[in-house]
Amino acid sequence: MATIGVQFPTLGCFPRLGAGAATKVCTGPVNHPQSRLPTGVGHRPWVRRRVSSSPLKGRTSGIAFAMEVPDFLPATWSKGPKPRIPGPSSELTAEEATLRQLEALSQNDEPYPDHGVEVMYRFAGFDPFERSQYFGPFFDLGQFERFRRIFHHATYRVLLGHKERRILSSLYMSEHTFKQRVWIGGSRPGEEEIYEFTLVQRVGGSWDGYWLTDSLRHDGQGITGGIAY
Repeated sequence: MATIGVQFPTLGCFPRLGAGAATKVCTGPVNHPQSRLPTGVGHRPWVRRRVSSSPLKGRTSGIAFAMEVPDFLPATWSKGPKPRIPGPSSELTAEEATLRQLEALSQNDEPYPDHGVEVMYRFAGFDPFERSQYFGPFFDLGQFERFRRIFHHATYRVLLGHKERRILSSLYMSEHTFKQRVWIGGSRPGEEEIYEFTLVQRVGGSWDGYWLTDSLRHDGQGITGGIAY
């Protein structure tokens, strides 16, 4: 009888209850909760193995599952070495962390489409298992594709490949909270918007000292109405 495999949060084996010989199902590598990128972006496919403990059979069979590359990435994306993607670092100040994200967005499609959005996702400080107000309204942003689509909404697309930017104000709201308002001149004629970054510095744990983006808000009405994400 076939065993239905599920991805468990830890490694190891667990018993499968049912008639017949005792069966254990083992899981291989799983994604770290802080790594919210799609398979291929810092992840490896996981492997499910069904191990039979029957004294009669004593055989081990394995089934490997390979995740498909999302269709918004180029066909050559999985071929050859890829450059290291910039991300948060304990050595970056709040200003430097904001600048790194803006620079990535200004060259969004280099070296491949939506590379800049991917950098933003690495800096995002929301919990992937909770609905987030990163963009203002509550959104489920646990999947990178949903996060990516919002950047292509009319409210945020000015950031993608922008040609000009100017810092309007910078303010430390507290020791571990930083806000910065930035004017953005888009790549299309007459396109300009103002955005507000809010960064929060983590204290304690493996992310101690890291500045992560708590929110990115449009300095206006923001996203209104429905949005397909």
